[in-house]
Amino acid sequence: MSEPILEAVDIRMKFGGLIALADLGFKVPRGIIKAIIGPNGAGKTTLFNVITGVFPPTTGTIRFKEQTITGLKAHQITKRGISRTFQTVELFTNMSVLENTMVGRHCRSRGSLVASGLKMPWVVREEKRVRREASEILDFVGLADKAAERAGNLPLGEQKALEIARALATEPELLCLDEPAAGLNEAETNRLSGLIRQILARGTTVLLVEHDMALVMGIADDIVVLNYGRKIAEGPPKAIQEDENVIKAYLGEDELCA
Repeated sequence: MSEPILEAVDIRMKFGGLIALADLGFKVPRGIIKAIIGPNGAGKTTLFNVITGVFPPTTGTIRFKEQTITGLKAHQITKRGISRTFQTVELFTNMSVLENTMVGRHCRSRGSLVASGLKMPWVVREEKRVRREASEILDFVGLADKAAERAGNLPLGEQKALEIARALATEPELLCLDEPAAGLNEAETNRLSGLIRQILARGTTVLLVEHDMALVMGIADDIVVLNYGRKIAEGPPKAIQEDENVIKAYLGEDELCA
């Protein structure tokens, strides 16, 4: 595999007396889809929160492109090139689909509140550029015809696609997807699988947390398995499918081989 774009080193996260992550370490090579799987409470979303700056780890180091990002704020990490989606869709439901996507461009824009209020010519030009780029992203995720619709009116599958569009608008080199298939039917999950592959083809590395084992085994190049905040296995899908400790711990042989 190629050099790592992300590396977690001895990550420990404690909430009072609860250890959510226990000395966790792994690497995400550039240009792959890496999945993190495990039962509820395994620490998957906590790990995403640590990586994306929602809160710092109790101990340990996160490196992105060989630079330490541990302790940086979420917006600083976004500017570095990491973006994410959430378990529960987090959209501006009263804004349009296009406006939600444009929000993602904020970290790549130069316009201040004062400059925007004065409608300075360069700000107007920048807004037109942001609108055009957001429209291109919506076309990429299949929502171009919904640009003017209110985000809250979209069905769940399209809301999830919109959240991915907003994350892509930040121009990430690493996209963290937190359970993107949750609540989707088979057809929607198949479309999501295709979209994730297209994102990878565009040059964006993907870190995926997901419970849908058919999706994970179908698209992941490498998998980390967590249980109670600890890594119990890591490797390609076939190795994970055949790992007796993983099967016995929580996945179940039938589900892994589906």
